[in-house]
Formats: sequence, structure tokens, C-alpha cells
Amino acid sequence: MSHTYTLSDFDFELPESLIAQHPTTERSASRLLDGRSDELANRTFKDIPSLLQPGDLLVFNDTQVVKARLFGEKATGGKLELLIERVLTGHEVVAHMKVSKKPQVGAVMYMAGGLHNGGFTATLLGRWPNEDGQLFRFKFSDEPHTLMQAHGHMPLPPYIARHQNTADAQHQTEEDKAEDERRYQTVFAKHPGAAAAPTAALHFDEGVLQGLEAQGVSRASVTLHVGAGTFQPVKTENLAEHRMHSEWYNIPTETVQAIADCRARGGRVVAVGTTSVRTLESWAQSGLTSGDTQIFITPGFDFKVVDVLITNFHLPKSTLLMLVSAFAGFDHMHALYRHAIAHQYRFFSYGDAMLLEKTTASRTA
Repeated sequence: MSHTYTLSDFDFELPESLIAQHPTTERSASRLLDGRSDELANRTFKDIPSLLQPGDLLVFNDTQVVKARLFGEKATGGKLELLIERVLTGHEVVAHMKVSKKPQVGAVMYMAGGLHNGGFTATLLGRWPNEDGQLFRFKFSDEPHTLMQAHGHMPLPPYIARHQNTADAQHQTEEDKAEDERRYQTVFAKHPGAAAAPTAALHFDEGVLQGLEAQGVSRASVTLHVGAGTFQPVKTENLAEHRMHSEWYNIPTETVQAIADCRARGGRVVAVGTTSVRTLESWAQSGLTSGDTQIFITPGFDFKVVDVLITNFHLPKSTLLMLVSAFAGFDHMHALYRHAIAHQYRFFSYGDAMLLEKTTASRTA
């Protein structure tokens, strides 16, 4: 008999002290909760190569986090913040806007001091993707990626306490700034466009990659430009009423072939992070190797591609917690989180990781 889950099923109490504010000194020094069976094991991320099998295929997200957080002001002097969600053509961008009073369409924003002070302008064109959209479309006075690199700040999630999450970003310590610019980025980062890091991949370093190669584990990549919506909690008790954010993805031809080769040799597809899962399962669902996805994975979902998942610990009431519950089993996921809290694992983006296998019928029964 199938169970209908509600938002409350994905809530849990987390001590604030377990929310990681800084990464571990070394990427692969993070802890790893081995949750492949009911017998949970505490390990370190360096153990990953020995926990996978020759012939497995590791699929990671090679998106690159851009300095998507920008500060400016309206003509009236009112402060505003933009968080760039995606770059369009013709110097246009789609962004979240934080401001006390929404400006009118056509209004010009003076970003980073405006043109006369070495900054730039952003003209509001309207809402996106339609007139009821939650995001806003702007036209920048120059090429957006260039402007973000020059004036932007790394878009750290709201639960990481930094000055760069506020208009006082210029007062952030140089030490914190350098650490975040280096560590809130994966070693795979290749295609600029993400407003958040694919955090499960933050644990990989050269030593782990060499170990995987020695173990006979192949690697392939997909691209999903992670949006800031990944941090937004679901607010409707009825999950069917949740409006999922949209993200752009692409699966290269070489990766499609690598998956086919993996299947042919009897290997397993190991997704690094929920973003890789969403990309691969979107392709399985739609048949499209590139496009926008709003896939919302909840318990009962039939996974077609991914067999094994490496993931971090996720926010209460988040779509990501629902995804991993669908993958590893709802009751098993609750047990994993209870264990993680009891054993003081570090949570969220700079936190520790889990290794999971796709649930069997017996575990969900």
C-alpha cells in the first residue's frame, strides 16, 4: 500500500552547532556516513575509492559557481541586491531581487556604484519567465559574466554566516573571501553559470580521483547550473502543490556513451550529488539531453539511471531531502539523519557526506 507523504514528514530538528560554517582543511578529510545498508558505518571521504567497484561510472556536475551576488541602489537611493540565476543573450540576466519596494519596469539600477563610479547599470525589463514569475529580467550595461567577475560576490547559502551575504560584503575578511572563492567551487568546475555549488563534489581532490582511477572507476560529467531555488524550503503541506524551480542542464554525447558502456559491462552509475541525479533522471524522463528541468523527485519515484548516490546532508523540508528519501527509502533516511545528528556530523554545503544505494523493494515495504 503506497503512502502519501506530506511536508511535515521531511522536517527534523537540527542543532545549529552542526551547520558547517567553514570547509574542512582538506577536501577529502570530510566524514562519510556509509548508508548503503541498515548497518551504518562512520568513515572518511578518502575511503570512497575502496567503497566503489571496478567498472562503476562516477557522474559529476561540472558547473562553475559564478560571483552571482551583486549590490546596488535605485535612483531614489534605496538599496537592493540581485542574485543572478541565469545569463541570457544580449547582456540580459534573470535574477532574484531583494529590495524594500519593487521598482517599476524600465527603472535603472546603479550597481556597484554605477557607471560614474566604476560600476554598471541594470535596467528592469519585467518578471520572468512570465508576468507572474518569481524572478526578474534585467539588461546589464555590459557583458554579465565580466561584470559579475569584477563586482560580484560568491553566492554562499543563507545559513553560512559571512559579510558577503549582506550589503557589508566589502567588509568581509580577505581570509574568508579567499577561502570561499577557492572552496565553494569543485575541482571539476568548468562551465560558468551556477548560483550555488553542487556540494557533494566539494569533497573530491586529486588524491581521491587517483584512487578512483586505480580502482577502475570511470568518470563522466553533466552540467546543471544550480539555482538559488535549491535552498528554498517547500511551503505547501501537500507536496503536489509545490512549484519547483527551473534549472538548465546538458548531458554531453560522451556521457551518454559512457553510461551505455557502463551498463554493457555490468557497472553501476554513481551520481555525485542530487544535481547529477536530477540531470540524469530528467534525461531518462524526457529523452532530452539538454534543456530546462523542473523535475521534483519524491518517494515513489522510479529511478531509471542512477544506482548509487554520494550526497551531503540536506535542509529540513527541502526538495533535496525528499529526493534522497525517494532514493534510499524514507525510513532508512530518517535513521541516517538520526545517526548523523547523534554522531555530530557536519551538515549542509560545507558539511559531511553520505554514500547511498538505490532502495530495494524490501526496504520501502
